[in-house]
Amino acid sequence: MFAPKKILVPTDFSVYADNALKQAIDIAKQNKSKIYLFHAIDDGFQQCSVDYCLNEGDVRKIYKDSIESAMDKLQHEAKKITDSQADIEIVFDTARGIPYEEILKEQEAKGIDLIVIASHGKTGILKNLLGGVVDKVIKRAKCQVLLIRT
Repeated sequence: MFAPKKILVPTDFSVYADNALKQAIDIAKQNKSKIYLFHAIDDGFQQCSVDYCLNEGDVRKIYKDSIESAMDKLQHEAKKITDSQADIEIVFDTARGIPYEEILKEQEAKGIDLIVIASHGKTGILKNLLGGVVDKVIKRAKCQVLLIRT
């Protein structure tokens, strides 16, 4: 029987990702697993649009603010879980880059046994049909992936 000890849950803070996290919590309780809650900040920020460009300092500030905001949300989410489920250990982190690549890097770096991921995120069904993050994670992960349908 498959009993994962390290579960990675990528989140975009959508209700769909929350559903995946709930499933991961159930699995973690059954197997005394550790949950790694992870958010990737998309590096595809467009600095210029039509005739206007943001300066490099503004772009750096946007990324810095995004990382701080994501870490606050992750910390809040982890605290909410550990307050109600004291027996579950949760570690959280964020990274900036191409989301599916960052998820796969996190899987490798932490020796993850299972990735629990929602079938849809904030971008909705269209992006997933066109080869979105979920599709690439499923195809390239070196561990089991549990897809939570929404």
